[in-house]
Formats: sequence, structure tokens, C-alpha cells
Amino acid sequence: LEMKIRVYYEDTDAAGVVYHSNYIKYCDRARSEILFSNNIILDEEHGYFVVKSLDAKYIKSAVLADDLYITSKVIKQKKASLVFNHCIYKNDVKLFEANITLAYIKNKKISAIPKNILNINI
Repeated sequence: LEMKIRVYYEDTDAAGVVYHSNYIKYCDRARSEILFSNNIILDEEHGYFVVKSLDAKYIKSAVLADDLYITSKVIKQKKASLVFNHCIYKNDVKLFEANITLAYIKNKKISAIPKNILNINI
């Protein structure tokens, strides 16, 4: 799945280069959009994901006013965790890639991921 995003001034430093932490935020937004578009609610009552680990590769910088797109796909699935691969591109040039491992939490403990989440098209 793919999501578009534009780089705004608030995303950058004084030189107009995107802060490194914002790439992770862009990936979080892309994952959230997948869930929102499938009417999945994540909260204390329904359960939610937390980031367990991430492996990020910064390849090139994005700058102010760039139009970017983020691809997201599940590359590994276990009973209580998912690994998402996210790539951020400007045109066809890859700027960033991350594998982010998420653990599913319900009732304040690691739990099995519900089937309605596992069955969405990611």
C-alpha cells in the first residue's frame, strides 16, 4: 500500500532538510492510514500496537516542499507481532527504508493479534 505526503517547514531544520525522526513519523502515519481505511480501532479497550524494534536506513535526504510517497507491507507475521517494511521515495528514488517490529498489546500484556487485523490487505 502507498501513501503520499508533502514535506512542510515544521518537518525540517533551518537548512530545509527533513529531521531524521520525521521519517519514522511518516512510517507511523502510513501504518495508521492502513488501519483507519479498514475501520480498525486501536486503543486501550480494543488493543493496540507498540514498536518493539526498528532497523532504519537513511539513504538520501528529503527537503522542504518535496512530495514523497511511502510504501508499506507486512514482511513477517507471528501470533503477537508483525514486521512492517516501509520505504519512502521521492519520485522513483528511495530515500529511506525501515523494518519496524510491532507487538500487539491488550489488557496491558502481549496478546494474539485479532483476525480482523490479520485479514486486512497490507
